[in-house]
Amino acid sequence: MARSRTERFVTGRLDGGSVRREPDTLIVEEPLSIRLDDVLVATTMRTPGHDFELAAGFCHAEGWLDGAAIRRIRYCGEGPPVESEFNVVSVETDGKGPPPAPRLGITSSACGICGSEAVERLAETLAPLPEAERFEPATLAELPDRMRDLQDLFDATGAVHAAGAADRSGKPLLVREDIGRHNAVDKVVGRLLLDGALPATSLCLYVSGRASFEMAQKAWAAGFSALVAVSAPSALAVQTARSAGLQLGGFARDGTVRIYAD
Repeated sequence: MARSRTERFVTGRLDGGSVRREPDTLIVEEPLSIRLDDVLVATTMRTPGHDFELAAGFCHAEGWLDGAAIRRIRYCGEGPPVESEFNVVSVETDGKGPPPAPRLGITSSACGICGSEAVERLAETLAPLPEAERFEPATLAELPDRMRDLQDLFDATGAVHAAGAADRSGKPLLVREDIGRHNAVDKVVGRLLLDGALPATSLCLYVSGRASFEMAQKAWAAGFSALVAVSAPSALAVQTARSAGLQLGGFARDGTVRIYAD
């Protein structure tokens, strides 16, 4: 069932010294509860659409699908999906993955541990990426313009982030938009996972905002060989990328890019 991702509101706009009434299109934001093998593992605020991809990508990034195969993804709840407004998704596996550790609290940018410890913990669970041909800086610099043409929700609302996967020629293979940057990335990863296209060893992950530690972690877990962001990376993201062997570009705009890890 197609879900509306935008809503129309009548607003007041100051123009030329007077306020006039006019319609505006706003992005929809709703909670999505994710269940993994009947365990509630997370609730995230997201833009409806590609919910199965989001759930699969999130579970993959958390490491809960290591050794497990997804058998089915469905909307669920106490009654028919429409009663829960399609805001509960269940991921069912063959049960061969590790026990999930639910993320049920409020997630923030502060992880509660120092940067070095965070990278060390990742290195304990994720092997360094295999050596791969690097993306040409000129290709990374072109990605924002190429991805921008595919961001329909941003055109309509100006209020969403985008993530995408591109091949070595810079051709966008898919783009997902969401009010949350992490959700957009999870949707891209989830689509690749469901298509049997992980690890994404020959692909670049594009993000429309900054490259945070979480973006670098998700790129590493999915096996991307490169990550490029329109804005700056954090220091911890650079440290993570260098530990992973992940090519990292930031400030990709106006035909330029800065390479932080190569």
